[in-house]
Amino acid sequence: MRVLTGIQPSGILHIGNYFGSIRQMLNYQGDNELFVFIANYHALTSLKDAKSLKENTIDAAISFLSLGIDPNKTTFWVQSDVKEVLELYWILSSYTPMGLLERAHSYKDKVAKGIVANHGLFSYPVLMAADILLYDSQIVPVGKDQIQHVEITRDIAVKFNNDNGNVLKIPTFKTDDKVATVPGIDGAKMSKSYKNTINIFTTQKELKKQTGKIITDSTPLEEPKSYENCNVYKLCELFMQEDELMELQIRYRSGKEGYGHFKASLKDAIWNYFSDARDKRAYYTEHKDEVRDILSDGAKKAKKIASRKMEIIRDKIGII
Repeated sequence: MRVLTGIQPSGILHIGNYFGSIRQMLNYQGDNELFVFIANYHALTSLKDAKSLKENTIDAAISFLSLGIDPNKTTFWVQSDVKEVLELYWILSSYTPMGLLERAHSYKDKVAKGIVANHGLFSYPVLMAADILLYDSQIVPVGKDQIQHVEITRDIAVKFNNDNGNVLKIPTFKTDDKVATVPGIDGAKMSKSYKNTINIFTTQKELKKQTGKIITDSTPLEEPKSYENCNVYKLCELFMQEDELMELQIRYRSGKEGYGHFKASLKDAIWNYFSDARDKRAYYTEHKDEVRDILSDGAKKAKKIASRKMEIIRDKIGII
C-alpha cells in the first residue's frame, strides 16, 4: 500500500503535528510503501522570509528523522526538489471548478483568523492534490481538518479521469479519530497560525511556561474538579497510560490539588515522552550534511516516479 503525507516547514513542530499527523505516518512505516515530503511550496502561503524558510526546511527534516522517520524504509524528500509537482498543479487547476475551492473550509477559517487571503492560500487544495496524485498515493493520513482537502483531491481526479481515461489513482484518507484534532492551550485546534501550541523540541523551562498557559476554569483549589472537559486532561490523554489517567482522575475529584499541579504532571509526561527524540535531534543537528544526503536520495527516488507519471499525463492531455 502506498501511503503519502507531508508537513509544512513553518517553524518548530508542536504536539498537534505529532499526534495529528506524524504518529500516524510512523505507524505506516515498514509494512507499507511510505512517502513523506517537506511541503516548502505550501509554506509560502504563510512564510515569506527566505532565510527562515531555508532554515525551517532543514529543521523540519531533522525533526522528522528524530521522531522516527527511517530513510531505509521511507522515501523522504523536500517538495521543491521534484518540480513535476508544480506542472501537475497547473494541469489540475484546469480541471478544478471554482465552486469546489470556494467551499473549502480551511481557506475560510484561515482568512477569518486574520491570515491574508491570496491565490496560493485559495488554491492550496489543488497543490495538495498534485502532491497526492503525482505518486499514485493510495492512503493519505490526515487530521480532521484536512479530510475535505483529500475529498477535493478525489473530485479533481475523477473529473480528470472522466476526460482522459483512468490515469489518476483515487486516494483514500485515514484519520485517527481519537486524536484527529489536538487542542491547543486555548482549547481550539492546536496550530501555529493560532499561536496556541506546545512545542516538541524545547527546554524544560519553556515547556513549563507553555503548559502553564493552558486555559482552565476558575474552580478553587480546595474543590473537586471536572476532568471530562478540561484542556489539561485532554492533553494528558495523549501521553499517559490508562492507569496513570485513572490516578489523575482521582486527583481531579479529590479537591486537594489545583490546575497548576495537573499542568506540572502534563509537562513531565511530555518531557519524558520525547526523550529519545531529543537525543536523535542533537545528533542530526551536528550532522546536517547527512540530513541533506538523505533528502537528496529521497528526491531522486520520488522524481523517478514523478517523471514517469508526468509522461503519461502529458501524453493524455496533448502536451508535447
